[in-house]
Amino acid sequence: MFVEQIYTGCLSQASYFIESNGEAAVIDPLREVDIYLKKAENRNSKIKYVFQTHFHADFVSGHLSISEKTNAPIVYGPNADPKYDCIISADNEIFVLGDLKIKLIHTPGHTLESSSYLLFDDKNNQHAIFTGDTLFLGDVGIPDVAQRYQGISKEKLAEMLFESINNKIKPLDDNITVYPGHGAGSACGKNMMRVTVDTLANQKKVNYSLNGKFSKIDFAKELVKDLPEPPAYFPQNVKLNRDGYVGIDKILKNNLKNLTADYVYNKIKSDDVIVLDTRNPSDYCNEHIPGSIFIGLNGRFAPWVGEILKDINQEIILIVEEGKEEEAITRLSRVGFDNCLGYLDSGIESWKTAGYSTESIRSIDPEQFINESSPNSQIIDVRDKSELINGKFKSSKNIPLSKIDSHKKIDKNLTSYVYCAGGYRSVIACSILKRDKFNQLVNVESGFSGISKLI
Repeated sequence: MFVEQIYTGCLSQASYFIESNGEAAVIDPLREVDIYLKKAENRNSKIKYVFQTHFHADFVSGHLSISEKTNAPIVYGPNADPKYDCIISADNEIFVLGDLKIKLIHTPGHTLESSSYLLFDDKNNQHAIFTGDTLFLGDVGIPDVAQRYQGISKEKLAEMLFESINNKIKPLDDNITVYPGHGAGSACGKNMMRVTVDTLANQKKVNYSLNGKFSKIDFAKELVKDLPEPPAYFPQNVKLNRDGYVGIDKILKNNLKNLTADYVYNKIKSDDVIVLDTRNPSDYCNEHIPGSIFIGLNGRFAPWVGEILKDINQEIILIVEEGKEEEAITRLSRVGFDNCLGYLDSGIESWKTAGYSTESIRSIDPEQFINESSPNSQIIDVRDKSELINGKFKSSKNIPLSKIDSHKKIDKNLTSYVYCAGGYRSVIACSILKRDKFNQLVNVESGFSGISKLI
């Protein structure tokens, strides 16, 4: 028996590869599927099943691509309504994989079709459960994160989730391993643990859905309290996962195009096209194309693209470091942003060589910021509200990055000092504000992690 978690930090997402005696299965694969095909080849095995825990909202799954390349059937639980051929399994249905067995357990609540997969070893002992977005480590999945259901309240879904976890997962053997669909940072939960693997026994102690801390009604109230609005691209990703999509191979063929500076200049005269700068924050601050938006590859790139750009059909032109072109397009495709026109050939240097102007954003270290700022300064903290428990700089206004485009609280006539936790999100915020004609912007490098060492 071989079980491997494939964890993608950018998405805080876990997929799984299971193999036994020449037969393999994949659970919740990423859109780029070569990694799973190579694992099967390396283990001299054939992929027999592609198991989906639900219709994902935060990323586009690779289930259709694997099925197309291997003829492995796609498996969903009850209530799934895909627009393609697949197995709609019954609750407690058993699938044989080599010397192993996998039981589908219908665990609705996060979504109506949400299911978990219980793995039995070759001696028919419970070994592990793959919980998708039903049970996270230290947390649970937010009900109806994509706002798909009409006529079913979040409270009702939360109660269903409580019943699924306590009636179907809690009675399982304590020593089994819990493999969740996401880890800390995912928008599909509220407060997940940093670890991505745990025992069910420990989760029964620390997870508020399992440890008896709440009744069903109180659990539902706690779960739906202060729920954030889901990003706009979530329902669009659900539609792609349910209805179908273009494979990553075709996306790369269509989008991996080098563009001249003149072409880019003429395209961005229209507001319909966004220049997306994926370089390091410092490089962007030093010089960038006017009107471009920064979201760097060295961070939570794909989720922030979805959060900020919102519409997966948005036309995009990339500014990338040499050699990062395919990575950028692939990571865009993970969240369904397939309408990339290409990338600027030779990057910002070719832009300048063609005679076009650049802009910059002043960027200072925490010590400079403390020396310059005063009680009357306009200081913008773009961290999430939940991060303020770690402290904040006096007189700062908290406007989370996801809300920065509704910037009514910011005075354009004043210099704005912008900080986040570490210096990544603040540059995204500055790029959005600068695109909206805020010209007196100062980025605070290292963010509050640097500031807090000096106050």
